[in-house]
Amino acid sequence: MHVPLSYYLDMCQKLSGHMLFFNNLHLSARETPVTKHPPTKETIDPVEEPDSWNSPETAYDAWLASREIPGQNGTYLVAGAQRPLSLPNARLAFSATIHKCAFSFFKELWALNPVRTTLMMSLNIIRSLFPAFRGYSQAMIIDELQSLIASGSFTWYRLTYLITTELVRRVFEGLLDSFAFSNENIVLESARFFVEREQLKHRVRLDVPTLADPIVRDLLQEADLFARSFNGGGFGVLSPFDFIHILSLTIEIISHIAVVISLTRGATHLGVLLLSISSAMLPLVLPWCNFSQTQTEPSPSIREARAVERHERMRSLAYSEVHRPEIALFGLGDWILETWSNARKIVLTSEQPHLLRESSFLSQLHLSDLLFALQNIPLVWLMQTSSASLGSLTLYRSSVQSVVFACGNLIRTTRMAFQGIFLMSAFCASKTLKPRLQPDNGEMAKYDSLPGGVSIEVRGLSYTYPGSSEPALKNVHFTLAPGESLAIVGFNGSGKSTLAKILLRIVDFDEGTLKVNGVDVRRYHPDEYHRHLTAVFQGFSKFNATVQENVGLGYVEKVAEDAAVEHAVHLAQADGVVAALPYGLGTTLETRGFESISYPGINYRRHAPHHGLSGGEWQRIAIARAFMRASQPEVDLLLFDEPTSSLDAHAQNQIFDTIQKISTSPFGKKTKSVIFITHRLSTARRADKVAMMENGTISEFGTHQELLSRNGSYAALYRASM
Repeated sequence: MHVPLSYYLDMCQKLSGHMLFFNNLHLSARETPVTKHPPTKETIDPVEEPDSWNSPETAYDAWLASREIPGQNGTYLVAGAQRPLSLPNARLAFSATIHKCAFSFFKELWALNPVRTTLMMSLNIIRSLFPAFRGYSQAMIIDELQSLIASGSFTWYRLTYLITTELVRRVFEGLLDSFAFSNENIVLESARFFVEREQLKHRVRLDVPTLADPIVRDLLQEADLFARSFNGGGFGVLSPFDFIHILSLTIEIISHIAVVISLTRGATHLGVLLLSISSAMLPLVLPWCNFSQTQTEPSPSIREARAVERHERMRSLAYSEVHRPEIALFGLGDWILETWSNARKIVLTSEQPHLLRESSFLSQLHLSDLLFALQNIPLVWLMQTSSASLGSLTLYRSSVQSVVFACGNLIRTTRMAFQGIFLMSAFCASKTLKPRLQPDNGEMAKYDSLPGGVSIEVRGLSYTYPGSSEPALKNVHFTLAPGESLAIVGFNGSGKSTLAKILLRIVDFDEGTLKVNGVDVRRYHPDEYHRHLTAVFQGFSKFNATVQENVGLGYVEKVAEDAAVEHAVHLAQADGVVAALPYGLGTTLETRGFESISYPGINYRRHAPHHGLSGGEWQRIAIARAFMRASQPEVDLLLFDEPTSSLDAHAQNQIFDTIQKISTSPFGKKTKSVIFITHRLSTARRADKVAMMENGTISEFGTHQELLSRNGSYAALYRASM
């Protein structure tokens, strides 16, 4: 087979993209070559089946060992850096990743479309034999033409028959290529959806302590690179299915070598072979050339554009550490995954017409290859007296060119696949990550509600943020009976918000005990525990979504119910804010941290313009979000961290009146416990108990009147604020 120039150019562009990506990785690794984070016990704890980590043949061990710089214990390449192609890494790739991870992973992919996947593999092997057969067929046509001219009895019948046969063969090959491309696209599409969904699924279930681990962050970053490889990101068009292409390339090389060996006879043929090898080296310099083709793409529809934006927004939420506390507290993981899945299906479907255009029948006929072969026909007149066969010369040249080019392509693809093996090990290991706050099954306790709210007992609670030498909390003690309200006050930096996150099981504590309803809080599954809580965080989330979504996510089961959302808005005294917006609950709120994607030719945002809010207006939206769940009977604890810091005194009193109303039955009986953090001590008088925090601990605890009578820090702070 003679490889056409267009084929070289297309492959050169792809390979240039691959090498550019790896060069960038190599440069990034040189600029920031190492990170130091030894695999401590805390790093290993989040992963299920911890005993298996002692074995050097797990996917995690292979991934971590491949990143370690030889001779420098605890020093690792940055996440995404290129692994050296060495014997130890090859042993790790084969013994651990391929044996422990690859087979099970490919089995999962095969189970998605078993018939189509098997067909795809078979067709790739069959199609790898076509180039050698194509070259042989062209050589027969040229030899027949040479024979007819040399004999002097030139007839068109035999030549017409051979050319017709060649055209029929090409039509068949084109049809098979078109079918194979369409079938492979279906297989890859399902694989892309599966891998991206698995990555998102395991990402959204991880909690804040797990994501704070540097080892886990690096693991997830490389797992994300692996997931992106199915979508043309990260490693360009390389995906695990390219291992099949490696096999096809190998078979193609063997077939061409067999053709060359069968035709190499005598010194003349060896000379032709050497000449062909020299000329075949020319295409290898083409990657430095820049060739481009302009193709007009149709603009996506409004539905497709909205689906892409929603898909990206859900992915942004899943990967955002800023939104992680509220995603965990309000149980948004399943909603994010379902919303992403629906949008992703629309996006993948919208890509089909473009892919079908690329796989059209005419593009598979390889007519440029045929024309290139026919260009040799005039040479027949010059070789009538020569003993060499023009067909054999053409076959030599095309086969050797194909061998040289395919070998280069095989080396590059194998090198990229070698890096992909360790990214696959990161993906497999990330699926086994266990959230730090999730108890083992044998220790898990069922949450039982108490009449009137929750009881909380804290003894000797201490906590230090990762990387900090000073504890944020130390030796904290207090108790709260069911139905009681607690005001936590103190200066900035005294640990109030940190204590709130621990009570809500957003972060864990280092020492001490925390019992909720008489049970160690660590025995509750975080998801079940969070269903009985609602909260407003001091750094509440501002979602780049509509008002209805921003409020409704507090109780995602009713996010689409206008009546429930409007009721929560009313409780938060935010009716005026919503009424002033151009589209009411349907108005999209503008926030930082998520840049929307623009689409040429589409201006659908004129129907849903983005609108900004002031700090106080955003705070009312956050309070309404908490009130979405607060009225539910299963909610036992309401926690508000500076809920009215941006509101005036009148609005503040209205909000606290609403909190008291929600936490009390129509007969005046307390039904929920309330904790609120405030810097306005005038509101602390509303609480049954007050906790004064100083330097990470509770220095005073009691009723408002008791603390005033003690004439301590709280009394001094209260009098200063009046």
